[in-house]
Amino acid sequence: MTVRPGRRRSRPFAPPPPGSELVAVQGRAGLPLMGETLRVIRDFEGLARDRYAEFGPVTWCTFAGRRGVLAQGAEAAETVLSGRDPAFAAGPIMRWFFGQFLPGGLMMFDGEEHGEQRRLMQQAFTPARLRRYHETMTPLIRSAVGDWRPGPRFRVHEHVERLTFDLALEVFMGVGRGDPRSAQMAAACLDLMQAPFTCVRFRVPGLPGLRWSKGLRARALMEDFLYSRMPAGRHGDGDDLFTALCQAEGEDAGRRFSDREVVSHMIHLLQAAHDTTTITISAMAYFLGKDPSWQARLRAEAASVVGGPEAPGPAYADLAHLGLMDQVMKESLRLVSPVLGQLRQTVADTSLLGHYLPAGTPVFVPTLTNQRMPEYWPDPDRFDPGRFAPDRREDRVHRYAWAPFAGGIHKCIGLHFAGVQVKTIVAEMLRRYGWRLPAGHAWPFGVSTLTTVKDGLPITLEPLPVAVESP
Repeated sequence: MTVRPGRRRSRPFAPPPPGSELVAVQGRAGLPLMGETLRVIRDFEGLARDRYAEFGPVTWCTFAGRRGVLAQGAEAAETVLSGRDPAFAAGPIMRWFFGQFLPGGLMMFDGEEHGEQRRLMQQAFTPARLRRYHETMTPLIRSAVGDWRPGPRFRVHEHVERLTFDLALEVFMGVGRGDPRSAQMAAACLDLMQAPFTCVRFRVPGLPGLRWSKGLRARALMEDFLYSRMPAGRHGDGDDLFTALCQAEGEDAGRRFSDREVVSHMIHLLQAAHDTTTITISAMAYFLGKDPSWQARLRAEAASVVGGPEAPGPAYADLAHLGLMDQVMKESLRLVSPVLGQLRQTVADTSLLGHYLPAGTPVFVPTLTNQRMPEYWPDPDRFDPGRFAPDRREDRVHRYAWAPFAGGIHKCIGLHFAGVQVKTIVAEMLRRYGWRLPAGHAWPFGVSTLTTVKDGLPITLEPLPVAVESP
């Protein structure tokens, strides 16, 4: 293999068994002790592309003190995520990263245990329940978006972040915006999400402000809040998701989630529904702010399907007719995947695209860069929602070319809920306001535990006339 100037020679990850036709995964550790941790934070896209150019779709490096394999491209993603090879498991690596903060979350399980937990949880995401969740959130969205104050440098990400968390508490827990614990829970969610991705993975006496310690305190606060509401969830008749989980029954008579299971799943769902939805809406706002023609097309569609700002908001059935918005949402998810990628760990010796992976190997599938590979997407860095139009459907080139919700048995259980929430919020924004980005505004997205918005996404927000004619 050719070694680029100034770089250390590559080394094999693990030698294949004698007589095997498999080859060793090549790569480098990166910096002493830190590995590629700093570059992942500062320039993950550059790192992934450099590694792909030098080593191909399968390579290894060191991150957060652990050696692991980077699996790039749709074929590698399908092998790792589809579930056809049970050697690729989510539980072991998820417990290492998130076990202190999200114990008992759905992503911690594999096999039949995962299947049982998922079947119970699915009862909280049936079409009938999604409709009821939508009925709850629509007036809240209308009120909150209507209270926004137009003007220059309106930080749309910060406003959407607060709105999605308020919606999560209301829809998931039946807790209104006026509850004094709402702000505490929002801060706890942020601390909990940042905690796992730190090099100091233990409490340090005298330094309570470190991420790990803050995350543990946040977990304890959220547990106390949820346990205090358990009697109402077990015996109430509410339409919130917490009540649905408390009362979900399995195929075996009497099988219900324990209190501990309900709390664990709720913390995970609150985290996921809040952060990933916020990033998706922020990305849509960014691209629509850069592209006035697409913003105008979506506004005309919303006015035609839903009505102007005086209308009560989209009905649940209306969302299926927002086809152009669906294209913009999917293209935004392609370019700005809220989740950086998917983690798995081998629980037995196996192979990946002809490379040998021993048991215990962490494997990372980078959704963020996989969805921008020119092998699958023409002009991949260009915003082009028409890729998802019925007459093009570029995403069909490979089932894992576009996979922001992962795939296989661990595919995001809340993806339809996310779509309902995103479309309802963006439709309300479009019916009330126009917006544009400041001149010369730089790319605002970075990476951390999830994709982040570095500057709050300032826009110039302008109110529309009260009456908007349908096209």
